[in-house]
This record gives sequence, C-alpha cells and structure tokens, in this order.
Amino acid sequence: MRDGLTARGLTLGYEGRTICRDLDLALPKGEVTVIVGPNGCGKSTLLRGLCRLIAPAAGEVRLEGEDIHRMPTRLLAQRLAMLPQSSTAPPGITVADLVARGRHPHRRAFGGWSAADAEAVAHALDATGVAEMAESAVDTLSGGQRQRVWVAMALAQDTGWLLLDEPTTYLDIAHQIDLLDLFAALNRERGVSIVAVLHDLNLACRYADRLVVMAEGRIVAEGPPARVLTAELVDQVFGLPCLIVPDPVTGTPMMVPRGRHPARAAAE
Repeated sequence: MRDGLTARGLTLGYEGRTICRDLDLALPKGEVTVIVGPNGCGKSTLLRGLCRLIAPAAGEVRLEGEDIHRMPTRLLAQRLAMLPQSSTAPPGITVADLVARGRHPHRRAFGGWSAADAEAVAHALDATGVAEMAESAVDTLSGGQRQRVWVAMALAQDTGWLLLDEPTTYLDIAHQIDLLDLFAALNRERGVSIVAVLHDLNLACRYADRLVVMAEGRIVAEGPPARVLTAELVDQVFGLPCLIVPDPVTGTPMMVPRGRHPARAAAE
C-alpha cells in the first residue's frame, strides 16, 4: 500500500523485552483508524513504532511507500505528527508558545515567523478551545486543559497523518466528544489520516472507519467496526461478557457489559 502507513514483520520492545512481535498492518490514507485492546497489550508501543519514537528489533514501517527510518527527521515531522500518552512542558512556558513549537518542522533555520505559521497556531488554539488561555502558563492548567493544549500543538504541526495515544485522557465526556468530533472533521474536511489509541470501545466504533484490536502484543482482528466488534471478540480479548447492540444515534456497534451482577442491577 504505497499511499498508506504500513508495517511488515514489525517487532518492538524495550530493554530487551519484546512487547509486539511480527506485526503486519496496512492503514489506508484518509481514514480514521482506532487501536483498541486491554491494558498492556502493546497498543502504545505499536503507535510509537509507527512514528519512529522507538526503533524496531525487526521489520519495517513505511509511510506512503518510504521507509520512515530512512527519511530525514524534518521531512517525517512535516508529514506525520504524534501526540504521546504523557508529555511534560518546560516550566513557565505559555500555551501560545508551546503550541507554536508545532511549527518547527515547517520553518527554515534562518526563516522568520510567517503568516502561515500564525494562521496554523491560531486555528489550532481555536479548534481545541484553548485560545482564551493563550497567555497562561501551561503548568497552571488542569490536566484536561493541558491535554487540549498538547492536541493543539499537534494540530499546529499541520501534517497529513496524526497519531494520538489516548488523546481523551483527563477529559470529561463533553470534551471527549468535542475532541473526537474535531478529529473527525479534520479527516472529512482536510483529509487528515487519523490513527488513535482509545480505551472506550463505543467511542472507537462511533468514530473509526477501521478498528485494530490487539491482545498480548498481536493483532487479533481488524476492519470496519460493524464487522469486527462482536460479543465473542470482547469476551475473548477483554474477558467481559456483553451484548452488542446498535448505537441509537449512529447505528454503529455499541457494547453493553452484562456486568457481574446483572440481575441485581436490573432490579435497582
């Protein structure tokens, strides 16, 4: 797949410990892909491998036909942005200054701040709802506000591919929906290819064109949510008995846990 993000025979790990082994994956350009699975299954490790944050022990990753480990760093950063699971801002840096750092891959060594840079930062601040905090220090914000600032920095990078590791962490449900709506709009209106790790299966099914389900460092299922998400799969991967019903708003699959005490829950 020359116009997508692909992995072949990808083996990843840390300090001699293998986390993901011999993975093959082909993510089409222009889609929203969501990676799901239980804690510790290798979701974040896979995402880090797809964007060159960790080097593979074996295999390769190609972005639109090019080996990412042979691409110049600046070129890769112009085409692919990554929002990791946790990030630390320099002490005292303002929201506007942190978001502006997303423009670094697009600036020449001796180039000044351009109108395009200013426009990209303003759009990112507005889209994530943090424009009014532009002059605030990042370290004075709540966890949810900081998360939106980091998303804004990734948006300011203005790439064709956006990789997101649990982007809804720390956010209340209203801001989760706002953020996922924003990613969906970027995909529909600007053609940005989205690859995200999420924990909420129902939100994953609502927003994803493609689900990738992982367990124990391997990919156990992938494809459209309507085909992939079944009660049998949820039981197999998460050990959770459930029902799969249509989402009353979108018609996408919705997982309803049976719970440990369904009779008592129903009575209450």
